[in-house]
Amino acid sequence: MNILFAFADDWGRYASAYRGLAGASPLNDLIETPHFDRIAREGVLFQNALVPAPTCTPCRSALLSGSYFWQTGLGAILQGAVWDESIPTYPLELEKSGYHIGYTYKVWSPGQAINAPYGGARTRYEPAGDLWRHFSQNAVVSGKQPLYDEVRANFDAFLAARPANTPFCYWWGPTNTHRLWERGSGKKLWSLEPGDLRGRLPAFLPDVHEVREDVCDYLGECLALDAGLGVILEQLEATGELDNTLIVASGDHGIPGFPRAKCNLYDLGCEVALAARLPGKIPAGRVVTDFVNLMDLAPTFLEAAGVPLPTTMTARSLWPVLTSSRSGQVDATRTSVVTGRERHVASAREGHRPYPQRALRTAEFLYIRNFEPERWPMGSPESMDDPFVTPPSYDELANNTMVCYPDLDASPTKAWMIHHRAEIPTAFELGFGKRPAEELYALGTDPHYLNNLAADPSYTEIKAALSAQLLAVLTEQADPRVAETPCRFENPPYTEPSS
Repeated sequence: MNILFAFADDWGRYASAYRGLAGASPLNDLIETPHFDRIAREGVLFQNALVPAPTCTPCRSALLSGSYFWQTGLGAILQGAVWDESIPTYPLELEKSGYHIGYTYKVWSPGQAINAPYGGARTRYEPAGDLWRHFSQNAVVSGKQPLYDEVRANFDAFLAARPANTPFCYWWGPTNTHRLWERGSGKKLWSLEPGDLRGRLPAFLPDVHEVREDVCDYLGECLALDAGLGVILEQLEATGELDNTLIVASGDHGIPGFPRAKCNLYDLGCEVALAARLPGKIPAGRVVTDFVNLMDLAPTFLEAAGVPLPTTMTARSLWPVLTSSRSGQVDATRTSVVTGRERHVASAREGHRPYPQRALRTAEFLYIRNFEPERWPMGSPESMDDPFVTPPSYDELANNTMVCYPDLDASPTKAWMIHHRAEIPTAFELGFGKRPAEELYALGTDPHYLNNLAADPSYTEIKAALSAQLLAVLTEQADPRVAETPCRFENPPYTEPSS
């Protein structure tokens, strides 16, 4: 049995397979993702998949190691991440057991050594290049076909290098859904109309043309990655390997460049698409509501391949859920996910300090603990919290993440909201302002997490129970935020400038 993992950068839960499901974004009504949908239709679709951390390097550290990100040492931060070679990872364990492993595009960069958990440069297959990284910028000039050809050639090179009669494990890691993309490309390349997004945005985003166009361009990139996935599936079919390959598709966190999304523990930052297919093993046509932490994929891949799990893996294999014939809630114990965050952009706050958060997500509630509420969650505002201060230029804010609030990617949305912050005080405060030590949201009545119930007396018992549940996991898993005084993340080398 082979393993193919399609893992897109900054791809939230945007696929037409989710259309009409409870809690799905209305944006899914506007796009068609036939290749992801095929995996879901011929396998299983997960409705409640969340990332361990809403930023790439710690999320990927957790996924590769099958451990919470704080259990990966310096792998738990973005800029300045260093891989601990003593930590086993699922691809290297598969390689030891006889698998041919390889990757194209992003796995664990910008950590050092680059992509070490996947074997580094020796397992990289990109002979046709990496133009896909800037899909929209390249496609508006040369068209889409050369980019599809690149995907095919890179995958073919990987397959050609496989020794005879050897199973393979391939990671396809497109990054085009990360910033920056060509403005207006959603319409130019994919005929998506920004006006069709009117009334469909989360309530905390201004429903104006600039923001709608920005989201529209992002959805275009989602369509591009689905098209690339289709190329991979086509090649698997052509080589006769399609039905002998466990295919899993997902993303490392939510949409970039929008408040309360990437780099936040709200759903827009943590919910992702997840589907898996393997005929004969995974019964088809199922939608599963079990809560899944993506780090569970590491032991899943190993169990599927019959490879023993390292004792360091604290995640739980999804293989019993995948191979079940049931839909809905399959494993009665999978009712919540713990997520968290530490440092993203190194210079975001004075002293290179993190913004430490942990959260518990259940079917009904989102409970967030902000350990240092006096800090700015999106980084230093550079006086932009003052509506009377003249901001940097629109172009600077749209293209240079480091200008202000550096934990929020540069984008037209960021630029518009900062320039119009006096007109949208509530939305601006929700997206950029400081936050209390505790947040609690009842998602059934407040799906966009606008009304913090943490101080509401009628929710005292619920908050206490969720807090205790979260603390129990953090304690059991030796999270430095509860197990150490002082916490390692507050001191060097975790607070050193990025290299």
